[in-house]
Amino acid sequence: MITTMNRRRFLKSSAMAGVAATGLPLLGPASLLAHPGAPGPNSRIGVGCIGVGPQGRGVMGNFLAQADCRVLAVCDVSGRNLEAARKMVNEKYGDGGCAVTSEYRELLGRKDIDVVLIATPDHWHVPVAVAAARAGKDMYVEKPLGLSIEEDQRLRRVCQGEKRIFQFGTQQRSQSQFRQACELVRSGRIGALRQINVWCSASHPGGSTKPVPAPADLKYDLWLGPAPEAPYTDGKAYDNDPAGTWKTWWFNYDYALGFIAGWGVHPLDIAYWGHPAMMKGVLEVEGRAVIPAEGACNTSVAWDVNFRFADGVRMTYRGVRNGYEPVTPMNDLTPWEKRYGRAIDHGTAFEGTDGWVLVDRGAIRAFPESLLEEKAVSGAGALPRSNNHVRNLLDAVRSRQPAICPIEDTVQADILCHLSDIATREPRLLRWNPGKEEFVGDAAANRRLKMRPVRKGWQWA
Repeated sequence: MITTMNRRRFLKSSAMAGVAATGLPLLGPASLLAHPGAPGPNSRIGVGCIGVGPQGRGVMGNFLAQADCRVLAVCDVSGRNLEAARKMVNEKYGDGGCAVTSEYRELLGRKDIDVVLIATPDHWHVPVAVAAARAGKDMYVEKPLGLSIEEDQRLRRVCQGEKRIFQFGTQQRSQSQFRQACELVRSGRIGALRQINVWCSASHPGGSTKPVPAPADLKYDLWLGPAPEAPYTDGKAYDNDPAGTWKTWWFNYDYALGFIAGWGVHPLDIAYWGHPAMMKGVLEVEGRAVIPAEGACNTSVAWDVNFRFADGVRMTYRGVRNGYEPVTPMNDLTPWEKRYGRAIDHGTAFEGTDGWVLVDRGAIRAFPESLLEEKAVSGAGALPRSNNHVRNLLDAVRSRQPAICPIEDTVQADILCHLSDIATREPRLLRWNPGKEEFVGDAAANRRLKMRPVRKGWQWA
């Protein structure tokens, strides 16, 4: 089931020849299957997919399973990814109609595409999403969001201005146990909330820094885009080991914040969904982390970040061991495992005056256990229902009502990631004003909110 998958669980796709050698069709005439503007109630929604590596193809498979939309075109700077996606689409529909391109703006120019899936490397998420919104496309954007809070703010401003429907790839909101956990908290079933504990897999250390030729089927300059000029290194854009479990760009600060955001936005988003009041009033945050000084991977491999919100609720966020061997208080989950009877590589736990609830992708647990036997929450504390993240987006596109994770919630969840990262790089007590979206009286921390420098010729904002 797509909603329970993450990019590390996909198998490595086999190497394939570049697009130029395959004779694949370029983007062609507009299809008659979709219509410009907002789709009507009986029209088929045209879909374009930008970034079709293993994660992108996983989400694309969910679009292919929906009868009222059609994937018309795919885009990637990798030949092997394009070929795998083209084959997947054409086998589904039984024809050769899937168009391919390596230029995302070419795909966005199609009048028959209503919705785009954006599953590029992280440093391309916001630039492509901003262009999509300006092109009048609704969108599903893989997580995390931007490389800076300023990027997040720009995308929010454009999406709101263009009235675009936005769905974030935090698919846990479309799984019933996460909604149940958050409703138990929001409805007061665990009493007054006191503490939230959040954890996820940390970044992986290592990775070669030795320059090597870029793969022949990869348009590497396009892959870099706005990121700093840098040579290709083994494992940067394609899986770094035979098991196909990670790429070094996931954990390199030029292209991502690492798993403090890439994985962590999932359980942090659930923390926010369960207690949105955390972003009402000035909060305090303080953190520490282990950041490798050697290797291609230079994002946090262990961390401990502590928040205190204006309403007195506290939140602790930690990174779980993922190739970093030392056991420290930053990555040791033993106390939480003893308390909850379970603490796998990710999770969110809410503790109140009358009980607690823990939720992850495999289970929901509570004390007292009778909390889980209660009927569905209605009225105060009830949350919107979604059983499928893509289906929810398509329904929102037709109704023009917000998706289950709209741009406003997306930015707040992503801000929690950025605050965590900044707190570990500016190791002192920081105060964040959610209303102004800036740190209080801290110029150095506020500089970290700004957009990263953009490579010459790749300005996008």
